Amino acid sequence: MLNTADVLNLTGKVAVVTGGASGIGLATAELLAGFGAHAVLLDINDELGERAVAGIRGQGGEASYYRCDVSSAEDCKRVAAEIDSACGRIDILFNNAGVIRRRTVVELEERDWDLVLDVSLKGVYLLSKYVIPIMERSGGGSIINSGSGWGLKGGDRAAAYCAAKAGVVNLTKAMAIDHGAQNIRVNCVSPGDTDTPLLRDEAKQLRRDEAAFLVDSAKGRPLERLGTPRDIANAVLFLASDLSSWVTGSVLVVDGGGIA
Repeated sequence: MLNTADVLNLTGKVAVVTGGASGIGLATAELLAGFGAHAVLLDINDELGERAVAGIRGQGGEASYYRCDVSSAEDCKRVAAEIDSACGRIDILFNNAGVIRRRTVVELEERDWDLVLDVSLKGVYLLSKYVIPIMERSGGGSIINSGSGWGLKGGDRAAAYCAAKAGVVNLTKAMAIDHGAQNIRVNCVSPGDTDTPLLRDEAKQLRRDEAAFLVDSAKGRPLERLGTPRDIANAVLFLASDLSSWVTGSVLVVDGGGIA
């Protein structure tokens, strides 16, 4: 009989989570640590990052924090080497860091286009570039990239974000093809609107009342609510664990039925 405790057991594994100081990244780091992994949080907010690590350790989990701008090749190369030196392996990589600018192509400044693409898409490429050789040396691993429902369909006033997340979806498939022989699985989790600091910041960008914006964001979904960071973390746990041992190149939509 299948023992789910065994297939979900991440003891001895090292899980790197970008954007790990808050929102979906933090919820995922907490969950992976709860199942035995050493959660390595990467972020640019040192205060929140250190607080997050303290919280995980306070619950009996293993965690550490490294400052990393995922749009910087120098930072990604350095951090991958430091984690390798400290932990000796990387088994799971959740490329979660992302930013959004709610503007049309006419409204969008070039610097904002560059920011969204650099963090949300280029960051996936850069960190994976330096982590994959470490994973290969350890016998393989699981990479989960953070897409979006708007990587599969269009959205209003979010041109750069839609472009970046669509890129993440197809980059995931290309990486899965390239690295399957190394026993590295690469999948994409695509959240719908989730109650995170990122979503609440969208309300400010659109000059909307936050409470009303959150209510409107949940409308039209069959499950009639916003996602929570834990909803997305649960999907990442599945893709990180042996429960998904024959799953690669897939896109798992977690959006309460929003694009059904």
